[in-house]
Amino acid sequence: MGSLSNMVSGSQAQKQVETHWMFESGIIDVFVLLGPGPKDVSRQYGLLTGTTPLPPEFSIAYHQCRWNYNDQDDVNMVNRRFDEFDIPMDVMWLDIEHTDGKKYFTWDSRKFPDSVNMVENLVSKGRKLVTIVDPHIKKDSGYWVHNDLTSKGLYTKNSDGGDYEGWCWPGASYYPDFLNKDARDYFAEQYKLDNYKGTTLDVFTWNDMNEPSVFNGPEVTMPKDKRHINDIEHRDLHNMYGYLYTMATNQGHLVRSDNQLRPFVLTRSAFAGSQRYAAIWTGDNAADWGHLESSVPMCLSFSVAGMSFVGADVGGFFGNPDGELMVRWYQAASFQPFFRSHAHLDSKRREPWLFSAGEMSLIRDAIRTRYSFLPFWYTQFYETEKTGVPVMRPLWYEFPGDEGVYGREGEHMIGDALLVAPILKKSATELSVYFPGTELWYDIVTNQKFDVSGEISIQAPYDKIPVYQRGGTIITRKHRVRRSSALMHDDPITLHVAVDRERKARGTLYIDDGRTFDYKSGASIYVEFRYEDEVLTAKMLQPAGTETKVWLEKVIILGGGPNNNPARVITKNEDVYVDTLYEPAQNILTIRKPGVNLGEEFSISLKE
Repeated sequence: MGSLSNMVSGSQAQKQVETHWMFESGIIDVFVLLGPGPKDVSRQYGLLTGTTPLPPEFSIAYHQCRWNYNDQDDVNMVNRRFDEFDIPMDVMWLDIEHTDGKKYFTWDSRKFPDSVNMVENLVSKGRKLVTIVDPHIKKDSGYWVHNDLTSKGLYTKNSDGGDYEGWCWPGASYYPDFLNKDARDYFAEQYKLDNYKGTTLDVFTWNDMNEPSVFNGPEVTMPKDKRHINDIEHRDLHNMYGYLYTMATNQGHLVRSDNQLRPFVLTRSAFAGSQRYAAIWTGDNAADWGHLESSVPMCLSFSVAGMSFVGADVGGFFGNPDGELMVRWYQAASFQPFFRSHAHLDSKRREPWLFSAGEMSLIRDAIRTRYSFLPFWYTQFYETEKTGVPVMRPLWYEFPGDEGVYGREGEHMIGDALLVAPILKKSATELSVYFPGTELWYDIVTNQKFDVSGEISIQAPYDKIPVYQRGGTIITRKHRVRRSSALMHDDPITLHVAVDRERKARGTLYIDDGRTFDYKSGASIYVEFRYEDEVLTAKMLQPAGTETKVWLEKVIILGGGPNNNPARVITKNEDVYVDTLYEPAQNILTIRKPGVNLGEEFSISLKE
């Protein structure tokens, strides 16, 4: 009708997006989130479905995985070699071959004769282990999980009431009915250390194949006429199967620690609300430049759909990446929320030291860069839990008023402070970067200031990923990079203050123990930094509910302006002066060793 009236009146029809919806059964519920802005929509969606809970600190660091590390000695060797080559790493992963005949919650006792000792070796260096636990259960009369689920009637059924049998990694397999709370409770109980023998509280979980995958099923999944509790057909909950499974796994992590420790679960399948229970990755990709390029929009799509803790397999799951692709993939993934290298059983080994010395050095630099930004990442995840606003954001999400960003691919924001433009094309040593809005931007490596709006060409040699800090922001970093995040937990902070056109900046820092739920009862520090009129202030956004050993080592003011005055540091108990250094070539002012504890309020003045 609107189009007809526009035609008669001579006005043009307004551009619009039309979608077509199809569903097989039941009534569809439609929720309209009115915004008006992108961040408002995310907040509203978070209120509706839940937000991503603050993950344990180790999980936002670097993960090393392949299908499969061969045995206990292999894991110990990889663990040791990361240290030998001075490459940080927080988590080793084990795929299906670690089990006894692909029976989950078991170990191959020949390959892993003392898994607890293996885990303790990792933990001694601040590291963790993740093992895979898939939903298909091996048909084996000697397997207690299969026997229990059979006797309790907790499997998905055929229409005649018999247990549904499909085919997956173990061969003949059965599929628990996770719509049934009793099935979820049973699986949660299996994570108790008395049941999942050979594990400790430092072993976490990967839920793969939970679409669910059925190799001999239509579309390689469960037939839609299979029956769940109360005779509900699988077609009515297919997209929820993986979601329900991660509910059980998350519950299991809570049960085994008496609700003291935060879970870490990775899932391949998800539904609205899955963000409350698991991180997600983009699935089985390939060692191909096109797959590297597609990882950015895929991660962004998950992010705006509520799944903030997302990443893609570094290097590509299938195939054998060359050194250039591996370097560029590490550089890109170091600025995505979930950072894991993973590879197929038939691919060549690809630990960083197996590439050339130069390529290994660049991979190490990318990983170390990720670790230097961990305080910033951790703060972003805390704020995501509070607001529902994702960590990784499209340019249009942060700059909805700039129409030039709407068609941009390949760039993204981390929080509101970092613009990331990874190299996604083979042999590329320059790219066109779009700088949105009317901001100032600062290269995070060279500190070069960019006062530009729109697209410009940027040189990006092999050792560079173009990343820019937005003027008007303050980012927290740790420059003493160690072998794992746990060993960096109490290390000092450097503030990177990037001033805007009014010579102002703002940022936040969040600190807690990185492991428990004590932060929910106030055991945390959440501080806001403001720089204005040559004074840096730190104010608590909520009462400090814990103590910290973290102190302020340095303040780097980008665009600091000519200033050779000593800095006056004022806290509740001190009023002292510290040295500054002004570098006119870069217009950078550094305040050296203010020495204040980050658990207290303070001010640092550069005025005479």
